[in-house]
Amino acid sequence: MSRFTRKLRQWTAHLFDLPQDMLSNVPRFTMIGNRQLFVENHRGVVHFSSEHMRLSLVTGELEVFGRNLVIRGIWTEEVFIEGSIIEVKVHGMEDT
Repeated sequence: MSRFTRKLRQWTAHLFDLPQDMLSNVPRFTMIGNRQLFVENHRGVVHFSSEHMRLSLVTGELEVFGRNLVIRGIWTEEVFIEGSIIEVKVHGMEDT
């Protein structure tokens, strides 16, 4: 994404009092305790098992480690994971 486009989106978000993630493709992670993880703006499941999951992001990947992991829901750009989540790692995210 060009610097001009990024600045335009930031300005638009500020002007209309919108969260930055609504106008850009940055992922949003919502974690409830260590039992549920909701990821928005992903680009697909790279790997999934009951102990390890990798999701492709716009820039980079998200890794989830745990026990008894299950995908409760998966949509075009959203995924809902449940289980005993031990660790979450984000790789390759740029500063936006």
